[in-house]
Amino acid sequence: MCACYFSRSAAPFLQLKSRPRTGLQIEYWLFRVGRNSTPRPQYSFRAFPTQPCAQPATFRQLKQGSSVWILTFIASVILGGAIVQAANSGTRKLPDFNQVVREKQERFLGVLDIFMMSTDDVPPGHLGNLTEEQEVKLLEFWGLLLKIFDATAEGDRISEQTDTPSRIGTPTQEKKKSRLSFLGLRNGDTGDKKGENISTKSPVSNVVNLRIAEADDKYGQTKEFQKALADQSPDEIRDTFWSMVKHDNPDVLLLRFLRARKWDVNRAVVMLISTLHWRAVEMHVDDDIMKGGEALAMEQSKSSDPTTQKAGEDFMSQLRMGKGFIHGVDKIGRPMCHIRVRLHKIGAHSEKSVERFTVHMIEATRSLLIPPVETAVIIFDMANFSLANMDYAPVKFMIKCFEANYPESLGAVLIHKAPWIFSGIWRVIRGWLDPVVAGKVHFTNSVEDLEEFVPGNRILKELDGKGDYEYRYIEPNANENDAMQDTPKCDAALARHQELAKGLQNITHSWVITTLKGDKEHIETLGRKREDLIEQYRRSYWDIDPYVRARSFYDRCGMLRPGGKVVFYPESEAQTNGATQQSAY
Repeated sequence: MCACYFSRSAAPFLQLKSRPRTGLQIEYWLFRVGRNSTPRPQYSFRAFPTQPCAQPATFRQLKQGSSVWILTFIASVILGGAIVQAANSGTRKLPDFNQVVREKQERFLGVLDIFMMSTDDVPPGHLGNLTEEQEVKLLEFWGLLLKIFDATAEGDRISEQTDTPSRIGTPTQEKKKSRLSFLGLRNGDTGDKKGENISTKSPVSNVVNLRIAEADDKYGQTKEFQKALADQSPDEIRDTFWSMVKHDNPDVLLLRFLRARKWDVNRAVVMLISTLHWRAVEMHVDDDIMKGGEALAMEQSKSSDPTTQKAGEDFMSQLRMGKGFIHGVDKIGRPMCHIRVRLHKIGAHSEKSVERFTVHMIEATRSLLIPPVETAVIIFDMANFSLANMDYAPVKFMIKCFEANYPESLGAVLIHKAPWIFSGIWRVIRGWLDPVVAGKVHFTNSVEDLEEFVPGNRILKELDGKGDYEYRYIEPNANENDAMQDTPKCDAALARHQELAKGLQNITHSWVITTLKGDKEHIETLGRKREDLIEQYRRSYWDIDPYVRARSFYDRCGMLRPGGKVVFYPESEAQTNGATQQSAY
């Protein structure tokens, strides 16, 4: 084994001003030391343990020195070559990350068709990327929901399948029975000490006792659920559901509630039905806020009744000042809602008008979602924030909306340039948030922080970015909602849409029953037919849209267009068209 050491005889040489610098000088020095002095092993400091060698000391030291430098040189050459090769090969294999990001961002530029977008990169737990267990949960959800919708023979057909425990892919009969006992409640769901299921003679009889544990029922949804079943007919609940679906895929809507309730089917059903009650009875989302819209608010602002006039003026005032508006998308195509907190003053607008404005904005954002995107981003611009802007009631309402009524709709919350006085307020607000929602909140203080979420050229100038967009409200046109007055066309379009909803509901019945029976031959066929019908229903919504939804600012500015077309940056399109027209002259 090669070794080298420095003995005491080398000490005088180490003190010289001129010390050996090269390998040859060191070898020559070792040779002189070995020839002119006697080695003293007891004072040696060896770099590596060595065995005694039979060769003379002079040749041993010379060989050791030269061997170390030769081995060092060879190792350096080999290591250097390996590093260069790895670097070159890595450069060839790794894609340009910035290019990949740019390509994804460009997908959301120009005129987009909701029905033509790619469904790549579907996250787990979303339609198109479900586990077998999650598919069963979706099936169970539909089974319970259809029983609530149908106090008819169709509902009884499902109830008749209660004792049919077949399930594709389940290894044991006992497991199958526990999985599909949702057509009678699972043991313990009814509160019966014996654990017996309620009779399924009535399609609704075995779901009325569904409930959320009191400790988990943050918004009293069990009470809302029971009130909905007591006060609303199955037809009313069903119609509210299909009105809520709009152009969305109904499976996607149900999966939102399942994910929000950690795939607990019973809790998801309670959450959905309570939401339908909130939409239809409490907020009147579809038959008032969206159907009346901005035109109704403008008309109310001219009313002789002070209360009605105040409601209309407050709603329009928030739109005109740009307290909140939708513009652009983040890096992954999520629509961005900009909230200028400094424009909200406590007591300036009635609490009801603020809530209507909030729901109107959320529903408008839903219309702009391009699959596979299912969530939006909210940017709270906290510049010039003061305590006069801090109103807890609207904050609580917004939290309830996203946690209870629009689950799995919030992608991220960016709180931008929050001053130090907000830190104490945030500690209070954080205590109200579900941990999942709280985890989506990010504090940003600079444009560089925002660029982690939004491309720099799309960040508005008022946020220190490069985007040229400035919000300017466009007033409603006198004739923009004339289609609503065309009763024959409206009735015909609604009849076709309702017929599709009925067909979709019936084929979903068949899909549930066929799956329960384990009829493998027909499951795939029904599944394909059902998917086709869902696509027809979604497209059909845009045929009835002019009759059920008043035009909004986003229609007038060119962001939302007929037939499910979306342009997130209409101002860029206008600039391009203007430049083209000028060049033509």
